Amino acid sequence: MASPGPSSPPPGRSGRRRPPAASNAAGVLPTDVLFDVLLRLPAKELCRLRAVCRSWRSLTSDTLFIGAHAARHPDPLFLANFRDDEAHIHVFDLSGNVVKVIPNPDGHQLLTTRLDLTCAVTVSNSCRVLDPATGRVRVLPESPAPEHADRENVRKPYTSFALGWIGATGEYKVLRMFSRPILTGFHQCHLFEVFTISCTSGSCSSHAQWRVRPSHEEFFEPGSAIVVSEVVYFKVDTVCDAMICGGVNPGIPLDLIYSFDLEREEWRGILQGPIYDIFQTDEYDDDLDDYRSLWSEITLADLSGSLALVHYRKYQHVMDLWLLKDFDNGIWVKEYMIQIEPIFPTTEWCVKALFMLDDGRIVIHFPKSGLLFIYDPRTDTSAQVEMRHLDALAMYTGNLLSLQVGDMV
Repeated sequence: MASPGPSSPPPGRSGRRRPPAASNAAGVLPTDVLFDVLLRLPAKELCRLRAVCRSWRSLTSDTLFIGAHAARHPDPLFLANFRDDEAHIHVFDLSGNVVKVIPNPDGHQLLTTRLDLTCAVTVSNSCRVLDPATGRVRVLPESPAPEHADRENVRKPYTSFALGWIGATGEYKVLRMFSRPILTGFHQCHLFEVFTISCTSGSCSSHAQWRVRPSHEEFFEPGSAIVVSEVVYFKVDTVCDAMICGGVNPGIPLDLIYSFDLEREEWRGILQGPIYDIFQTDEYDDDLDDYRSLWSEITLADLSGSLALVHYRKYQHVMDLWLLKDFDNGIWVKEYMIQIEPIFPTTEWCVKALFMLDDGRIVIHFPKSGLLFIYDPRTDTSAQVEMRHLDALAMYTGNLLSLQVGDMV
């Protein structure tokens, strides 16, 4: 199957050359007026126009025009699995308007990414990396690395994935984690592999197979993975939560965070979260029941390149957002305390995905209800995005003006 290629370089990079001269439908070179008119049109309309006009297709595919258009239309785009349509991935804006539909015939679930490419997976070891602009899809091999071929752990695995972009090389890397529901004591067995996708000049190639990476014997939850810059972060394993609920103290704080460096392909140090140390203070209720619910209330997130720990205190109707300021010294700062009552649903236990926009607004996806909200810290107000209910959400940082393969709607 065709390999994906980024529609544009990741944020911060843009072309510098001037667009080539092109003729319009009447054979006349475009004027500055025409150029300006085209810049005003949304990407959705431009893609329709250039489908019937080759000269506009050339002009609107130029890197300089794409950069200028992005500057004129800074509003972000998102990708979603809609609850009532597993057969497609939808690209939409924050007004709830769907601008593109991408086939998703096997019902793969989006990972919570913030990249030019995105990743859709299943827990049964199926993974696809796709380019929302071109519609190209790369299906990653399901067979394990040769060293894992005879391991019992990969016969019927529960599989988790994480996708990240490596700035120094321009490569994308996928981390795959095989997990078996067989415990040794209270430990699950995990196997780790990495797959590299190299993207240059609008096309992508990949290594032929997965590569084995070092195992990790600690209590961590593969399905909680979030990628921030080039590091994958994980919550503590659900086993620890179950032990505490059963009256057994695992000796591990429930806000502990593990991390894997995708660029170096090695494990980093263990990070102590900000909540455990202050749980006995006046800021938090020191009731044991509150501590027992801590694991389920915590979500890890990428807030504009910073690791965030989201603590959704359901019964207090408060959402605390902690940002990591210094990994080596474990310094956290609580940047936001959002009073969520009454607009947010009180049936939720946690946040599934959370993103920060360039203007400081925060996009919040609740998994149980499938609702999407935008919180504005400048006014301390929230608003629901009127749209279909979501099962998964990713932020798209690319540009839809690359040559289209999918359907614009």
